[in-house]
Amino acid sequence: MLAAQSICKGFLGVQALKDVSIVVRQNEVVGLIGENGAGKSTLMRTLSGTVKPDSGTLTLDGKPLKLRSTRDAAAHGIGMVFQEQSLLLNLTVAENIYLGEEQQFTRLGLMNWRAMRAAAKRQLAKIGVDIDVAARTGELSFAARQMVELAKALTLEDSVARPLTILLDEPTSVLSRADIDVLFNRVRALKQRASFVFVSHRLDEVLQLSDRVYVMKDGKVVAEHDAADVTAPQLHEIMVGRSFHTGYYKEARQLPPRDDVLLELAGFGVGQSCRDIDLTLHAGEVLGIAGVVGSGREEVTRAIGGFLSQTSGQLKVNGRTVHLSGPEQAVALGIGTVPRERRIEGLVMFLSIAQNITLADLGAVMRLGMIDHSRERQVAQDWLKRLRIKAPNVDVACRKLSGGNQQKVVLARWMTAGSRILVLDHPTRGLDVGAKEEVYDLVRDLSAQGVGILLLSDTLEETIGLCHRVLVMRDGEITAHFDATPGQKPNQVDLVRAMV
Repeated sequence: MLAAQSICKGFLGVQALKDVSIVVRQNEVVGLIGENGAGKSTLMRTLSGTVKPDSGTLTLDGKPLKLRSTRDAAAHGIGMVFQEQSLLLNLTVAENIYLGEEQQFTRLGLMNWRAMRAAAKRQLAKIGVDIDVAARTGELSFAARQMVELAKALTLEDSVARPLTILLDEPTSVLSRADIDVLFNRVRALKQRASFVFVSHRLDEVLQLSDRVYVMKDGKVVAEHDAADVTAPQLHEIMVGRSFHTGYYKEARQLPPRDDVLLELAGFGVGQSCRDIDLTLHAGEVLGIAGVVGSGREEVTRAIGGFLSQTSGQLKVNGRTVHLSGPEQAVALGIGTVPRERRIEGLVMFLSIAQNITLADLGAVMRLGMIDHSRERQVAQDWLKRLRIKAPNVDVACRKLSGGNQQKVVLARWMTAGSRILVLDHPTRGLDVGAKEEVYDLVRDLSAQGVGILLLSDTLEETIGLCHRVLVMRDGEITAHFDATPGQKPNQVDLVRAMV
């Protein structure tokens, strides 16, 4: 139905796509996997009309297709559900679903809001969800907003007399298992009238949902397999050039924590979200906090980072009692936060790599009250080499980097600032298996240097594999403690019992 043939695309001297060809057949889900920087996003943007290839051709039903914009792609039945979401949070659900297509509800310059809301309800009914179309989108959960994105893509059915092709760019990256199951059920039901290209770093999910899988590496398609004929470990080896091994979480590098206590909470609470939290974090320790959404673990770590106000109990940093008034005070005390939404909270996307890396400690690159840009670039260049950040130079804007390289820039910032306490809030979310392994190496490096790390992770496997100890939270309270020394790691089932 839709095909890309010999597509090439370069940016700033970096060849993002090299002679890429893929085919999407009718009524199928095509999986697209690869490491960060492999070219997946560029290929998706080419198929959606936001990027014009330097060479190669697109065809639709065997006929040449030239896409000049996303509106052009939509006119040919191609829609995209974005990883970072394209919804405007201050508008209602109905307004977002028909954003840019309002003219069909206007007459004599007046908007028929009732007709728009009724039409939006019909779109949501296609995917079997019940969401208030008059609600502001910012009031919805991330999972609900993802469903709105899918409904928005399906509006193309009303204006295109052909089956749709819907591009799903990391739609599950911040969803719970239950929400993922709901999304997958919707996609399977919609296969009768649409085809999908599904990008994900979670190989088990790709195999679960897809009919065929393309593997990309260094801007090329290096393999194509029927999903039924390949396993996740095999895909992992094709992607990163080495097999998945038992040392994935670098447990052999897990050293005992030091005696000195960097952070201590006693009877700590944040409003109604969490209460009576007692914990200590030692130098060199990786302390995991496990729990389901709503358990209170996010509120604990955000309060430690100065983003939420402590309402009860005591917080000590390096033995001194403090009451944080904001993130800037936390930074001054040596607390750095790597947030889950790195593109929103972790980086200033239009600033360069160098500017982002030095942002938390400008004093280190100041001379006579002015920023020494030569010194700033040198500091960033050192981190570019040490962390193997893939970029032409340190002057490239962070918005042009892959997710894994963006995450490395955030970590480099706090390492530059000399943070002794790090809050890692889902640090590998949206990263491929190779990039995750590099982050695990960084965690072990920081631990060996005496940095104390609080870890919130996407998976229990990652939490258990990386941490020295694991705390489990439920309904705003700590319900269990587990030691996680190498060779004596707790069982996932034991953690789940304490979580639910």
